[in-house]
Amino acid sequence: MVVDAAGVGDEDVRRWAVGLEEIRTRISPHFARRDAHQRATQYLRALVSPVERKNGWQLAEIAGDRTPYGMQHLLGRAVWDVDLVRDALRGYVVAHLGAAEGMLILDETSFPKKGTKSAGVHRQYCGSLGKRENCQVGVLLAYASPAGCACIDRALYLPKAWTDDLERRREAGIPAAVPFATKPEIGRQLLERALDGGTPATWVLADEIYGGDYRLRSCVEERRCRYVLGVAANQYVWVGWEQQRVDVVIRNLEASDWIRLSCGDGTKGPRVYDWARVGLTSPVAGWERWALCRRSVAEPQDLAYFLVFVPRGTPLAEIVRAAGSRWHIEEAIAEAKGEATRPLRSPELAGLVPASHPGLAGACLSRRHPVNDRLHREKRGGGLSGRSDQPHRVPAAAGIGVLIRLSVAEIRKLIWQVVWAVQPLVAAVFGWSVWRRQHQAVARTCHYQRRGRLLTPEVQL
Repeated sequence: MVVDAAGVGDEDVRRWAVGLEEIRTRISPHFARRDAHQRATQYLRALVSPVERKNGWQLAEIAGDRTPYGMQHLLGRAVWDVDLVRDALRGYVVAHLGAAEGMLILDETSFPKKGTKSAGVHRQYCGSLGKRENCQVGVLLAYASPAGCACIDRALYLPKAWTDDLERRREAGIPAAVPFATKPEIGRQLLERALDGGTPATWVLADEIYGGDYRLRSCVEERRCRYVLGVAANQYVWVGWEQQRVDVVIRNLEASDWIRLSCGDGTKGPRVYDWARVGLTSPVAGWERWALCRRSVAEPQDLAYFLVFVPRGTPLAEIVRAAGSRWHIEEAIAEAKGEATRPLRSPELAGLVPASHPGLAGACLSRRHPVNDRLHREKRGGGLSGRSDQPHRVPAAAGIGVLIRLSVAEIRKLIWQVVWAVQPLVAAVFGWSVWRRQHQAVARTCHYQRRGRLLTPEVQL
């Protein structure tokens, strides 16, 4: 048995890989044919691989197929119930990461595109580029608890240019019954689906795109869930019997109303800000609404505003810790993008791709190695209430120096290299090389023909 300095061995990695087979078992009843289910398993394994571009060709090659046709059939024509696969995925995450203090976190992500055929692609704001660009946008819902974080639901945002064009929808495989919905409306649907499905959650977190929607906030309040939702500076709130802008409410505070707290650890240590809150009108007995403001210590003009709904008497430090937990979904999105470069190419693919990420999170976090467990306990016991005068202590495992917890990316790499990687046959390597060049030659010829420039025999390969 090979063991590293932290005591992690190849037997641990093989045990994690076996744990991932639970996903295969959970989703198997929702595929019409056994071969489609087997292909889906190969697809998920291939997503874990370190291959650079995870398109149909390369995923098929890394899975050991001789051609990409089987993988392309899975993604485009195979029959399987994407909604039931999604529900099975959520059940898997809850089984491994579920906790009473769990959090549901809403966010969106975008994928720049150059064409016009991918479902939902349109010139719109692209968060990945920070400007308006041709892209797809998806709304994602993540579940976070002390054990870890994983995405559990998703929906593709369809601009009106798509919902109003029935022919374009038909070509992309989008049912005519799917109506136009704003991003907050989509977010509310994801939250309702998770909460009505029994997902154990105490908090709901989101940025100002979703926090500014009254119906989304009402949906959460009706279910008596706490929330910390970002809002814009011009958001109007009720203070007593008067409506005021939230930035005006905060501007009237005294210097003594601000408290310096940490909202959790970041990559460079505690994330310390100044915080202040103002009570708002709340019609729900036993619950309070607050306007919360976060102010940068280094740049006091840098302000962020939140609306809060919590049980009466909830300490500010607890609210601040919840507000600082929204970064979990950003980390989950970054990890998921690293495993699949185009998860929104079709509605069906969007339902299957995220399964690779929570599978790894479950293996990494619910079956913790003792080193991870000790680091986790030390971190939680290290005083993250966050007063700036509290020293930040770097946890260290006895005898092995300083280590961070095993990350999802590290687990993914270990599982692939130790368990799933297969050395391809030389004939298969050259077979794929021939297939790619033949396909590219046909594609090149077709492009020239469409442009009215036929290739001469001397130019063709």
